[in-house]
Amino acid sequence: MFRRKHDPGFNSNDAEQREAKISELKAALGTLSARGEKYCSEACLKRYLEARNWNVAKARKMLEESLKWRAAYRPEDIRWPDVSVEAETGKMYRASFRDREGRTVVVMKPTKQNTSSHEGQIRFLVYTLENAIFSLPEGQEKMVWLIDFTGWTVAHASPIKTSRETANILQNHFPERLAIAFLFNPPKVFEAFYKVIKIFLDPKSIEKVNFVYQKDEESMKVMYKYIDPEVLPVEFGGKNNVVYNHEEYSELMIQDDIKTANFWAVDAKTDHTNPAINGNLVPEVAPQPSLLAAKAS
Repeated sequence: MFRRKHDPGFNSNDAEQREAKISELKAALGTLSARGEKYCSEACLKRYLEARNWNVAKARKMLEESLKWRAAYRPEDIRWPDVSVEAETGKMYRASFRDREGRTVVVMKPTKQNTSSHEGQIRFLVYTLENAIFSLPEGQEKMVWLIDFTGWTVAHASPIKTSRETANILQNHFPERLAIAFLFNPPKVFEAFYKVIKIFLDPKSIEKVNFVYQKDEESMKVMYKYIDPEVLPVEFGGKNNVVYNHEEYSELMIQDDIKTANFWAVDAKTDHTNPAINGNLVPEVAPQPSLLAAKAS
């Protein structure tokens, strides 16, 4: 749980040293499939290096584990009909508004949990994260989480197994994707539960978590610093009357699925005709629009 130190003599603020590390990591990965090449962009390599404090060996191990996970889990093949039942109550969705820097905002509402399927919930999480990354504007790498704990009780707590796997996926397969997280109106009882969850989080992630209370003006100012109250929904202390509409959201996701399928169609055909390169499993990667290929997750 302790923060890892940078390599001796390495200065993360030195552009030349960063480029050298990125080149070293790229060379260490060897030959990749078409999807692997697209996934392991310079921006991607930089994120994995940052997650491992620019230690090439550790970053390589982390990235190779992600490639194996994607090859097995195939997040790029998850489609809206596969997970739409999980979204019926609006427990998690990509917001129609963005933060002040134009970053994607993912809204989560634990009190609206509507299934008990561990696998279903994890697939829905992965789908939502992939879609959020897909929607990031050019030049942006990270997203914002807005988690509504209004009315939350211990009965709404996720099983430890699901919480553990969620933390594992977020930290190990989506490194450096979180800009900041707002926990909105968490009750006192949640503090004890959060202490358990923190065991699975690294220090960097913990630093990005902010507890926000609607009746606490100072804490609300922290959120307003990142999200303009003009676009923030009324339910979160903003002025926007927008609410989640499952039918409209489904139409949006189906359109996004078409874009995802079209983007990966050629690479999928190429990789499937050559399932191994240099004896290694061809890595399957997550969908990204061509505009954002440089920052594939």
